Amino acid sequence: MIKYLWLSIFFSVLIWSGINPKDSYTWLLEVAPALIGLVIMAASYQSFRLTPLLYLFILLHCMVLMVGGHYTYAEVPWFDGLLGAERNNYDKVGHFFQGFVPALIAREILLRKQVVNGKAWLMLIIISLCLAFSAFYELIEWWVALASGGSAEAFLGTQGYVWDTQSDMAMALVGAISLLLLFSKLHDKQLKAIP
Repeated sequence: MIKYLWLSIFFSVLIWSGINPKDSYTWLLEVAPALIGLVIMAASYQSFRLTPLLYLFILLHCMVLMVGGHYTYAEVPWFDGLLGAERNNYDKVGHFFQGFVPALIAREILLRKQVVNGKAWLMLIIISLCLAFSAFYELIEWWVALASGGSAEAFLGTQGYVWDTQSDMAMALVGAISLLLLFSKLHDKQLKAIP
């Protein structure tokens, strides 16, 4: 039952985001990670079912991607001038989730596969993986910009901010640390419930 609710929400937001997006090319680039994630989760659903907490945060991350794809990250209406900012900072929400959700994914895989011993090593490896993923995503953005030329501005969403790449990675770091501090105990409880 929960699975069908999850899928209903996912596809409802996906369809909404695909109706008259600001830029079709940007929409495709932004929702592609959500679609790839859906395929991976569907393929592994029987053999490696995830915790409810992880499914929830993956769905929220997908929704962030779809909203960013619909409007472009620089033009999400609710974030224009928010808190007096000169730029639209919706992309920082996306990068926060880019650290937050991969931290939970890494934590779940590392603990369930018993890859790491010790909480300190676990946290260090998770944070390192999240920073590596964030840096790799910034490289992907750069490669797309080189391949696309001028049409990549909506995908990059830098809005003229010279420190955009570094602040994106910093938000991913904040997301990863936030997940570890706020949700590790709840995650441990849900992991114990998995047969």
